[in-house]
Amino acid sequence: MSVPITPVLKDELDIVIPTIRNLDFLEMWRPFFQPYHLIIVQDGDPTKTIKVPEGFDYELYNRNDINRILGPKASCISFKDSACRCFGYMVSKKKYIYTIDDDCFVAKDPTGKEINALEQHIKNLLSPSTPSFFNTLYDPYREGADFVRGYPFSMREGVKTAVSHGLWMNIPDYDAPTQMVKPLERNTRYVDAVMTIPKGTLFPMCGMNLAFDREVIGPAMYFGLMGDGQPIGRYDDMWAGWCVKVICDHLGLGVKTGLPYIWHSKASNPFVNLKKEYKGIFWQEEIIPFFQSVSLPKDCTSVQKCYLLLAEKVKEKLGPIDPYFTKLADAMVTWIEAWDQINSTGTGAKVANGTANGSANGK
Repeated sequence: MSVPITPVLKDELDIVIPTIRNLDFLEMWRPFFQPYHLIIVQDGDPTKTIKVPEGFDYELYNRNDINRILGPKASCISFKDSACRCFGYMVSKKKYIYTIDDDCFVAKDPTGKEINALEQHIKNLLSPSTPSFFNTLYDPYREGADFVRGYPFSMREGVKTAVSHGLWMNIPDYDAPTQMVKPLERNTRYVDAVMTIPKGTLFPMCGMNLAFDREVIGPAMYFGLMGDGQPIGRYDDMWAGWCVKVICDHLGLGVKTGLPYIWHSKASNPFVNLKKEYKGIFWQEEIIPFFQSVSLPKDCTSVQKCYLLLAEKVKEKLGPIDPYFTKLADAMVTWIEAWDQINSTGTGAKVANGTANGSANGK
């Protein structure tokens, strides 16, 4: 009789899903997700009942729960924006997080085999990164690869991987102007590669297929203040990515990108997107140089310290561009205060039971 194989990191990983609709998409992911615990963050109207397919172990939080658990600090969690997902990161009690959007389905590799995205993210997170010296064969820790000639032996141990950034088949992750000029563009190219993003290089992080080590980088994974009532949207994951990368570079941590792919099923409306992104398209021309030039002092040895200093610098350097950045910097500080409050000894267990519609575990 064959012994059932326990899924990797079964008790050490939460899957966080932001949503406004019934989670029928989980049926497709059942073979891969069912063993894991889900944290569902319901956006929008808290009186609406979200249906979750039977057999999944989950907690569901809506806006009322967020307000109840965080009190006045709930102001740092975005409303009517997928950035609400970071509340799930905060209340998780696990070491690792995988987050996915509800319009992302299982992709297939070129041989037609279904891709277990979660398994690949776990492989990425459990193997080291090489941010200080680029290996031309991409990830040297992958089976069938190694360090190329000329790679310093003193650097071959690599560093801890904090983030695994996955990609998407079908609908690419484009901004509104690119969507408008390429409405029929589809990503059909499967590149069988994972690489470490070099130290000192920023990247546009996409939150729809993303995994990270919560214990190592969690407090910096704040998706900002976006959506309802804010002058900008659709920059939530990218803002988090810029902050995270600066902090990872400072603390000697790695970020990987490439495999795994998911199938992104539907394009959002480019005209709606343009309205959300409009200011960001201008602001990013000043935001990026800010992150490229920002430096953190040596005594910033924790993620929280780094993040609070980054918030100060955001207020000082980006605040003059628009009052929004002062508000965002304040929200960054509130986020850290809320994170520390929720994750201090003794509080966590109570929070984990907070769920919407009284349905804590849909077992």
